[in-house]
Amino acid sequence: MTEQTEDRTAEDGTYVEADAEFTRDTRYIPTRITVDGRDGYRVESGRYRLVVARACPWANRAIIVRRLLGLEDALSMGLCGPTHDKRSWTFDLDPGGIDPVLKIPRLQDAFLARFPDYARGITVPSIVDVPTGQVVTNDYPQITLDLSSEWTQYHRNGAPDLYPDNLRDEIDEVADLVFHDVNNGVYRCGFAGSQEAYESAYYSLFARLDWLEDRLTDRRFLVGDTITEADVRLFTTLARFDAVYHGHFKCNRNKLNEMPALWNYARDLFQTPGFGDTIDFTQIKQHYYMVHTDINPTRIVPVGPDLSGWLAPHGREQLGGRPFGDGTPPPPPKPTEVVPAGHGT
Repeated sequence: MTEQTEDRTAEDGTYVEADAEFTRDTRYIPTRITVDGRDGYRVESGRYRLVVARACPWANRAIIVRRLLGLEDALSMGLCGPTHDKRSWTFDLDPGGIDPVLKIPRLQDAFLARFPDYARGITVPSIVDVPTGQVVTNDYPQITLDLSSEWTQYHRNGAPDLYPDNLRDEIDEVADLVFHDVNNGVYRCGFAGSQEAYESAYYSLFARLDWLEDRLTDRRFLVGDTITEADVRLFTTLARFDAVYHGHFKCNRNKLNEMPALWNYARDLFQTPGFGDTIDFTQIKQHYYMVHTDINPTRIVPVGPDLSGWLAPHGREQLGGRPFGDGTPPPPPKPTEVVPAGHGT
């Protein structure tokens, strides 16, 4: 018998009908910011603002890549708060609830400035053209690839190559599998509209996690011997797994810390500059447990789990590999971009 559920709206604005499988709306704004400006937006230092939320795994990717590449001075960053209503992410962390650069209270304002009748989800990450106040793109997979390939003139000395030419096909292949079964798979579990849809997503998720466990048993990183875009994309889901997805999204065959290779891999990245220092566990839990009221109507945010294990030794160095290749770790984050005290491990 099919279990009846109420219709629901996911955080990206995707509408999920009762008894249906969750399907993410991937119709993002495809405009790109490039060196040649072929879409009307040329790479320029100081012209654009990257709008993110630390709570969101898709935005967290852009935060990490921007930091690893050292783009802080070329591309400013606006931080939305961890909760939002059905209209939009908001800048409630800023004084007066107004972004200090864009001078708007809601990310929606930048979308409507360019598309007055914009009817899809208002999502992070987004890049906004500061002079016009108009959104340029919210195509999160392309944003990080372009930061690596189009913004090279503003990369820091020692920036890693996160998307090397000779590994792009393999990175794309692995990232696609991870997206469908893991990154989006946890949402397919959490927002399933029927028992059948949930179980299908659940088994696909853990089959892929088992595949990743095997793949990472004897290699330090997903593709090649350095950190790549593929690692960034997997990490942001793993960082949220035990804190949110295991309980809130019913991804509960086991916790991440019960899968030795994946747990050690995740901690290896977490302890690498540019990864763990972007993670705000407090905001992550607030977002999922307070925004998804159809799943958690009381909006009570759990106290646990214990997060101290993220800083325990992982032993992955014995597998070799060079995290930054011929490059170097990024410097500490700017004081204005440090995760608030007590929000990490």
